[in-house]
Amino acid sequence: MLRENPESAAVRIYGTNISATAPALMACDVAEVEPYRVNDHVYAEFALDFCRRHGIDVLIPPRRLDALAGRAEEFARAGTRLMCAPPAAVNVLTSKSRTYEAARAAGIPVPEWRVVRDADQLRTAVEELGRPGESLCIKPAGEYSAFGFRIFDDGPLRLRDLLEAPRPLVSVTAVADALKRAADEEEKVPSFIVMPYLEGPEVSVDTLSAPGGRLLAAVPRAKDGRYRLLLDDPEATGIARAVVEHFGLAYLANVQLRRLRGASVLLEANPRPSAGVYQTAFSGLNLPWAAVRLLVHGDPGELPPPRLGGRIAVTETAAEVHPAVTAPAAHGS
Repeated sequence: MLRENPESAAVRIYGTNISATAPALMACDVAEVEPYRVNDHVYAEFALDFCRRHGIDVLIPPRRLDALAGRAEEFARAGTRLMCAPPAAVNVLTSKSRTYEAARAAGIPVPEWRVVRDADQLRTAVEELGRPGESLCIKPAGEYSAFGFRIFDDGPLRLRDLLEAPRPLVSVTAVADALKRAADEEEKVPSFIVMPYLEGPEVSVDTLSAPGGRLLAAVPRAKDGRYRLLLDDPEATGIARAVVEHFGLAYLANVQLRRLRGASVLLEANPRPSAGVYQTAFSGLNLPWAAVRLLVHGDPGELPPPRLGGRIAVTETAAEVHPAVTAPAAHGS
C-alpha cells in the first residue's frame, strides 16, 4: 500500500526483524536483524542508529512501542519522523487490565474482568464471574498477542471433542495447580486476566486519526472463514471513535470488539497498525499512506468515504525465503 500510493511517490522500504529469514523482510528493499530480548534503552538506541545510518524519513514501529514512545524529538534530530502514539496511551494500552480500567472510567463498554496472580485469586475470580451457560477464559494481562489465551472447561472429554478442530481448553484446576507450582518454585508470575469468553466473530476496526485523537477514517472488518467482511457497522465505529478520542491516539491504530450478551464490548486496543490493515485497501482507502502524509505534511490527503459492506477472500501463496540482511545488528543487554 505504501508503494502503490495515490501520488505515485517513490518509496524505499527498510525493515528489521529478529529473524534473518522472516518472510516480511522479502517486501523490504533493505533489511537487517534487530536485537532480541534487550531492554528498552538498548532497543531505542538500535532504532536511532538504524535510522541515522540509513537516512530514514519515517519510522512505523509495529512493536516495542514502550521503548520508542516519547522519543520523537530524538528521532527528529536524526532526521526521522516517528509514527507513534503518546507515551501515556502506549503505557495504558499495552496492558489489558489498565486498558479496561481506563475504558470503563471513560464510559466505553468493557467486559467484566478480574486480575489474578495466584491460585486463590483465580478460584475467587471464577466464582465471582461464572454465570450459567457462559464460559470464562484466561490470558496474560500484558501485551502477549494471543499467546497464553485459554478457555476454561472443567467438563469431561467427549467423543465429538476428538473429532472437531482443537480449541485452547484448560481446566480451572490445572491452571490453579500451575500457578501454585510457580509460586512454590519462586518463579516470577505475571498478571493474568479472567473474563467471560466472548463468542461470535471479532470485529477489528482499523483507524486513522490526527494527533490528539481526532478520528479521520475507520474501517471495521470481521472474519468469516477464509473471507473478510468490510462492515458498515456504526456501533463498532462509534466505540472505536470513543477509544481513539479518549486515549488521544494518533495515526494508525486498531480497536478490537466482540459481543457479550448481545452488546459490543472492547476486547483490546492497539496503538499501532494491525497485521490485517492491508485488507482495508479494498475499502478504497490507503490508510498507511494517509498516515505517512499526515505525519510528514500534517495533511492525510483526500479521504473518500470507505466502500463498506463488501467481502474479500484471503488466499495463501508460497515463495522461497532467502536471508535479506545487510549485516547483523549488535546484540546488547
